[in-house]
Amino acid sequence: MTDLAIEATGLTKLFGDFKAVDNLDLQVPKGTVVSLLGPNGAGKTTIVRMLATLLAPDGGSATVNGYDVASQGAQVRKTISLTGQFAALDPNLTCRENLILMARLRGHGRAESAKRADDLMGRFDATEFAGRLVKKVSGGQRRRIDLAASLIEQPQLLVLDEPTTGLDPRGRQVIWTTIRELVADGITLLLTTQYLEEADALADHIVLIDHGREIAAGTPAELKAQVGEQRVDVVAADTAAFEALAQHLRDQGLEPTLVPELRRISIAAPNEVRDLARVSEAVAATRIAIDEIALRRPTLDDAFIALTGHLAEPTADAAQEAAAA
Repeated sequence: MTDLAIEATGLTKLFGDFKAVDNLDLQVPKGTVVSLLGPNGAGKTTIVRMLATLLAPDGGSATVNGYDVASQGAQVRKTISLTGQFAALDPNLTCRENLILMARLRGHGRAESAKRADDLMGRFDATEFAGRLVKKVSGGQRRRIDLAASLIEQPQLLVLDEPTTGLDPRGRQVIWTTIRELVADGITLLLTTQYLEEADALADHIVLIDHGREIAAGTPAELKAQVGEQRVDVVAADTAAFEALAQHLRDQGLEPTLVPELRRISIAAPNEVRDLARVSEAVAATRIAIDEIALRRPTLDDAFIALTGHLAEPTADAAQEAAAA
């Protein structure tokens, strides 16, 4: 009996000439949270759709809960629950009626279906809008009901594709709390997200995905460690100031890492406060306008930039992948 909920080797998917997923290896141990982290268009949803048997791989192989996704699709689907990026709800039923309908379709009686619906409405902090039509609630409220529907039956593997997109802070916290409770109950979770904060808060293991490929993998702490220790960050007031300041710091013998999109100049600070003082003096001597200077520890955002060369924002392939999928 395998200890892996998901095991993929060389997983590949083509849409014409576009390679959405490129020779991906993935292992998800049972009872853990693994996050596929990357921008829109990185290939995350395509990976999920192959693992859920909604798309056939063009190369490689994968098993989910011990079943082959290509030849044992029915068995795979019995052991998983998938919540995609778009709510699969009837807009002309109330939120509660949708959950009751889902339970009835799973073979539960009227009383049991109503009980499951009420329990899930409470769990997702949705009781206050239980009687409203789905088409009349907000996008964030609809998202919470869709996630509740995925738990009518408790799966071995729960796959959440961008689960908190469009949610307000309250809704996001509700989802995060529920995810932690589910994992504590023994469910395995595969989470796709473009939110670095979300992956950092929830995942035991993170796989950075960019252009359909794995760029790096590890715990949040391991990925941050690849960036190094503390750094001094200087944010220039404008583009001209950014370029002038970067050159001046180079002339001073410093080795800045540049993030032009954010007008941010980052310099390693192994000596912490002493390095902050040294960089502050160098910046002050230029009389160049800055918005901020600070000493900070590395984040997953830093790791993503260091490993991919760009921010975790939608790629040029996002629209092509969405159209193809």
